Amino acid sequence: MLNKGCSNIPCELYDWITVLGKSLPLRTVSTCLELLLGAMLTRSGFVTQSWLMLNTQKHWTSYYKCLQQGKWSWLSLARAFVRVVIQQVGGEIVYLAIDDTLVLRTSKKAPASQIHHQHGNKPNLAHYVRGQCWVTFAQIAMREKGNNIAVPLLSRLMPTVGNTGKLRAAQTLIRSVVSLYSGKTVRLLIDSWYMRGDLILAMLAQEIEVIGQVRHDTRLYDMPVTPKKKQRGRPAKYGKQITALRANRMATTEATLFLYGKDQRLRYRHKVVLARFIKGATVRAVWCEFYDEKKEQWNKSRLLLSTNSELSAEDIIVAYAKRWSIESTFHELKNAWGIKEAWQQTRQTLNRWVQLTTIGYGLIQLLSLLPAESLSQVMLQTPWRKSAEVTAGKIRDGLARHFKQVNFFDWWSATCRKIRPPS
Repeated sequence: MLNKGCSNIPCELYDWITVLGKSLPLRTVSTCLELLLGAMLTRSGFVTQSWLMLNTQKHWTSYYKCLQQGKWSWLSLARAFVRVVIQQVGGEIVYLAIDDTLVLRTSKKAPASQIHHQHGNKPNLAHYVRGQCWVTFAQIAMREKGNNIAVPLLSRLMPTVGNTGKLRAAQTLIRSVVSLYSGKTVRLLIDSWYMRGDLILAMLAQEIEVIGQVRHDTRLYDMPVTPKKKQRGRPAKYGKQITALRANRMATTEATLFLYGKDQRLRYRHKVVLARFIKGATVRAVWCEFYDEKKEQWNKSRLLLSTNSELSAEDIIVAYAKRWSIESTFHELKNAWGIKEAWQQTRQTLNRWVQLTTIGYGLIQLLSLLPAESLSQVMLQTPWRKSAEVTAGKIRDGLARHFKQVNFFDWWSATCRKIRPPS
């Protein structure tokens, strides 16, 4: 067994795998973790490729039966991973993001495959395509250089039958792990599709702040004016409506903020108002416009809402910009970690396999948050780019070079249920 170089792998990875292993039944822990490590290191979404990434000790049918017939809960594994992410990222303010993505399929036999509207408006695709819709729940973390990354926590494949929609799925995903964030300020970042009254009211009931973009024709009102004299009838619930003309007449502030990986010049207007679609809750509305240096003009205005009206307008703009990192996560999961190639015959088995793949991707992303000095011996460096930025792909290639040569679970201690490499 060749263990040379494995001592350079950060010990945090072994600690995280140990925590995940303790959430699994003792009978299936070795098989599940081997599948997890294989999914972490492979570029393809096929189970066969993940099996070939490691020097596995069992027959391939063991891994097939573990996925399809194993007595283990992928939700328990996901909750253990959430604990790992909370401990590693830290901070009193937690930023969460939820969004959905579409994985294209051609077969009608694929689990939960149906016709969807292709809302990305990609020029090489039709307006309506066949695919599988995944709703993903992620936590936002920040690297040393200020780049935001989204660590996927839970994903759910939307069924083709029943009354479960994406809004209901989003509430279910958040409700399953929100208890782990007790004692922290949780802020949920969502786009305009998820900015619906039912979802926002459910989040407010769980003391979760919501920041998102809404349509410009959203009904917003001033605070009601208390009459000096008592009048007949019930008191007014809303004040004067905020129209587009009134919004354009508000005082404008120009600023330069670090957003989306670079300094952005923008101008904004803000006001504390009442939102009718969430039953008159007090929110802070921010109208912001970005300056396009190429066209030398201001772009179309965006309307952001925050259920925490005490936040400043710049804090709301910076917070909402963190949401974009989940789009990069979808791109990497589908193209670099093979979610678009993941295939199983049943919906439950596919949920299990995709959850293992996303956790494997999340472990690599957590490693990228560590100091660059501790990863210098792990990443796969090229002679012409020795000082390149730390990326998840380089870490994965470096780990694959080490783990291909060892019997990983010879390091597993069944007595204390810990993983440690030989000294």
